[in-house]
Amino acid sequence: MNSNIKLIFEKGNEHPIRNYIPKMDVESVEINEILPINLQRKDLPLPDIAEVEIVRHYLKLSQKNYGIDTGIYPLGSCTMKYNPKINEVIVRLPGFSRIHPLQEDKQGALELIFQLSKMLEEITGMHGFTFQPAAGAQGELTGLLIIKKYFEGHGLKKDKIIIPDSSHGTNPASAKMAGFSIIELKSNKEGEIPLDHLEFAMQEGDVAGIMLTNPNTLGLFERQITEITRIVHEKEGLCYYDGANLNPMLGICRPGDMGFDIVHLNLHKTFATPHGGGGPGSGPVGVKQELVAYLPEPCIVSKDNFFSFRDYSEKSIGRMKCFWGNFGVLVKAHAYINALGAEGLRRAGQSAVLNANYLRILLKEKYYLPYDRMCQHEFVLSDKNLPNEITTEDIAKRILDYGLHAPTIYFPLIVSGAMMIEPTETESKASLDKFVEVLIKIHEEAENNPEIVKNAPLNTLVKRLDAVLAARKPILHD
Repeated sequence: MNSNIKLIFEKGNEHPIRNYIPKMDVESVEINEILPINLQRKDLPLPDIAEVEIVRHYLKLSQKNYGIDTGIYPLGSCTMKYNPKINEVIVRLPGFSRIHPLQEDKQGALELIFQLSKMLEEITGMHGFTFQPAAGAQGELTGLLIIKKYFEGHGLKKDKIIIPDSSHGTNPASAKMAGFSIIELKSNKEGEIPLDHLEFAMQEGDVAGIMLTNPNTLGLFERQITEITRIVHEKEGLCYYDGANLNPMLGICRPGDMGFDIVHLNLHKTFATPHGGGGPGSGPVGVKQELVAYLPEPCIVSKDNFFSFRDYSEKSIGRMKCFWGNFGVLVKAHAYINALGAEGLRRAGQSAVLNANYLRILLKEKYYLPYDRMCQHEFVLSDKNLPNEITTEDIAKRILDYGLHAPTIYFPLIVSGAMMIEPTETESKASLDKFVEVLIKIHEEAENNPEIVKNAPLNTLVKRLDAVLAARKPILHD
């Protein structure tokens, strides 16, 4: 680093501040023995600031942030639920946090992964899992590559995947990356897949199967789910279950029992490991018995309570990530499932559905509900019929002024002006009531004082950005 470079800091003092640093009680080492002279600097252009000011600076920064430990985080399809702090304690145990995948003695870690696999097999109705995928989207790609290799191994050219318009946005992207063409199915007026359209699409001989998000991004359960898998299987297709929305299904129903061949899960959603900020995530993929040989290598097997790796399978799609994925996330998911048990997981699913429907019923009195039926973990409102040309963006920005996080907006695309709300099972009735109170208050403002809503947020550090200017002239560097 060139010592002539001038660095700009938020904090600092012109006059030196002498922080007290005790004299080291270790034998001094000549710096030249450690660092060559040409790499040494006489001066380090860092701000001179007392320890107490440094602590205050970072504490104030933390108070400007919003997280699930701060309040309700109703991002639809993201399952931003509270993460038990005991999980963080467990994952930091030396046997988990200081282990290396190449060390010889790692039986405990392998046993944990093996046990977690068996737990997820029971939860989903699958027969084998891989934990390599580092995120849900990579799990999607893994499952699609399995489908691709399965048909290639049978000498069949099937290069099309059916994806409903109510799917997660990553589904078509993952399918494209795996080399598939996409057949989009439009939802019917009930927000579900029209069976006659599915039957028509499956008439083509090059369709590999269907990639289905259930419950879908409207928060609706596909009531004809077993008919959907039957239609696909009758035409020798495979059924892929996007399990990112599995949270309300816990202990209630299983993808395997619905007829699905492949499922990916998001441990950083359904099984309460930290979510957001880029990860780390985990998107394990489970398959039925006939597809187990196609899972990425290495796969862990158990014999006489000794854990090792199975012999290489020629059918395997190969490695998707180094070693066994994000191990720390697996530890937290294992702890979460063990803490709740079968009954606890079932109650979590039921509570997620109860909370979402509680909000749905209360908010539909003021906001337009395009699919007015029982939802699962989330539901979608719209800005249709809002007074004084108030938009979804206006509502979302005004929510920030009340110290809450806004829901997902303008997604799914099949609902104009969408507001997708997911309260999760970890929110109390008091928390839900406060959220409803704020939304109703904002609706009243939209009627009586629309300018305050259109100019929101007013109380945040950063005011509303010019979205058009930001899109056309983004500032990509300092």
